[in-house]
Amino acid sequence: MKRSKLILMAAALASSMQLLSSCGEDFLEKPAIGALSEDIIANQAGVEKLLIGAYAALDGQGNGSAIAGGGQWEAAPTNWIYGSVAGGEAHKGSSGSDQPAINSIASFISDPSNGFFNTKWKALYEGISRTNATLRLLAQAEDISEANRQRIEGEARFLRGHYYFELKKMFNMVPYIDETTTDFNQPNDQDIWPKIEADFQFAMDNLPHTQAQVGRANKWAAASYLGKAYLYQKKYSEAKSIFDQVINEGVTSNGLKYGLVNKFKDNFDAATENNKESVFAIQMVAYDGTGTISNGNQGEMLNYPYNSPFRCCGFFQPTLDLANSYRTNAQGLPFVDNYNNTPLKHDQGLSSSDPFTPDTQPVDPRLDWTVGRRDIPFLDWGAHPGQAWIREQATAGPYSSKKHIYWQETADTYSDQSSWAPGSAINVVLIRFADVLLMAAEAEAQLGNLAQAQEYVNMVRARAARPENQVYEYVDPNNPLAGFTDDPAANYNVAPYPDGYFAGLGKDQALEAIYFERKLELALEGHRFFDLVRWGKAAEELNAFFNYEGGIVPDVRGATFISGTHEYYPIPQRQIDLQTVGGVSVLTQNPGY
Repeated sequence: MKRSKLILMAAALASSMQLLSSCGEDFLEKPAIGALSEDIIANQAGVEKLLIGAYAALDGQGNGSAIAGGGQWEAAPTNWIYGSVAGGEAHKGSSGSDQPAINSIASFISDPSNGFFNTKWKALYEGISRTNATLRLLAQAEDISEANRQRIEGEARFLRGHYYFELKKMFNMVPYIDETTTDFNQPNDQDIWPKIEADFQFAMDNLPHTQAQVGRANKWAAASYLGKAYLYQKKYSEAKSIFDQVINEGVTSNGLKYGLVNKFKDNFDAATENNKESVFAIQMVAYDGTGTISNGNQGEMLNYPYNSPFRCCGFFQPTLDLANSYRTNAQGLPFVDNYNNTPLKHDQGLSSSDPFTPDTQPVDPRLDWTVGRRDIPFLDWGAHPGQAWIREQATAGPYSSKKHIYWQETADTYSDQSSWAPGSAINVVLIRFADVLLMAAEAEAQLGNLAQAQEYVNMVRARAARPENQVYEYVDPNNPLAGFTDDPAANYNVAPYPDGYFAGLGKDQALEAIYFERKLELALEGHRFFDLVRWGKAAEELNAFFNYEGGIVPDVRGATFISGTHEYYPIPQRQIDLQTVGGVSVLTQNPGY
């Protein structure tokens, strides 16, 4: 379901259905000029378009969110700021003075007036508003078959579950509004996990196994999200039961049995997307006819190497800590507890004209599909030149992010140069099968099933160990499009854990290995901060990160994560000010802000 003009029109249609607020009574008594009344679109065609509008809000770029808020990246669905930068996987990048609101988020000194939080909040409630409009009109439409009614409701409730899941993990206590709500000044005084579970359970029970359009949610995407919701609540038995079904029976919306693709990189390439590993993805497209990149990863527009073929803008630079995590020992296993004791050789402080020899010690090849580093092929764009592609190395480190970068060979098809910074057609995969396997491993380990947990982790590691997942040198360094040699670009060595390894570690250390595998496999995909919080490890891990990284790169120097406060972001002050009854806000601020 690639976004098209039709979907953009549907998004506008959905927006026209929103109830108006903060307007005078005379205005409310008059019909909105140009808006369609509910009785006109309370039919299958109208409801289907509203549903497409609810999907269109997934990218965070629609009305009432990023565009109105003035920062497309503030509501990026990848959560690169809130999940990866705040999780110690990436520096903000660029220069120290550019987008300073991100600096405060990375250092946990933000207050509720930080506009980034308000933009993200609005983007998610925009999605909820569109799903509720769909459900409300669905109840009125009389020309819809029962099968289509169940499907539409299932898709809408899946999407609503997603939007509320995002709000829950970011802000914790948030107001709950559904299609029956008439008073929108709702307090944030209830735990919404049961509501999220109910939406995903309904979607799982009522959605088909496959869909006519690959971008639509199916039964197994809903099941995967339900299992994830259970895991976040530490309901490990329930999570295991769901993940067992997903792993054994699950298929993609286009009918592919879930599995790991042979090539790790195929998860981050528009030419190979919607594959068997894609559980649920936001469908992106280049050159959609609008003259903008709003449907082409606009939320990532800042995150390309600076002074490079991509033009802009040098944000989202992987940390030294993250790169060091990919160091392996002679057996191809990670240094889970002390990876920073054997740091990766880097070119921090060196200009691109200074001599440099890349690290020669063993590393996991996923490093070089995740982190762009000096003298290693940057996809097919040539070797990363180091400082020449870094806007301000002194404050952001020597690395560039890589998973969202399009290939030079197919740039004419999958990149979008309609704006001052690039867009791309690379889907945002919200859940991929590797993520499911590692969540299942976590549930199994928590229940004491260490052998099964190790089997799932080893499936992920065995894929990384395949020869085709190494990065190879160029045939002609001056013409990367000429192809690659059979010579690995680094000393790659990764292997599955030996039989009985997790049993020997015991439950607690086995869990640490699983947590670390998530860091390696899912790096820079927006999960890290939220994982650390739900594991209860955020203070330990992030304060250690600040101590190590801050000794080399100053942007996080002196930062502190405070337990009991920083697990959740502050409720935006703008929303507290707006949501009032009798001059008193119905919203309660999170502790510590």
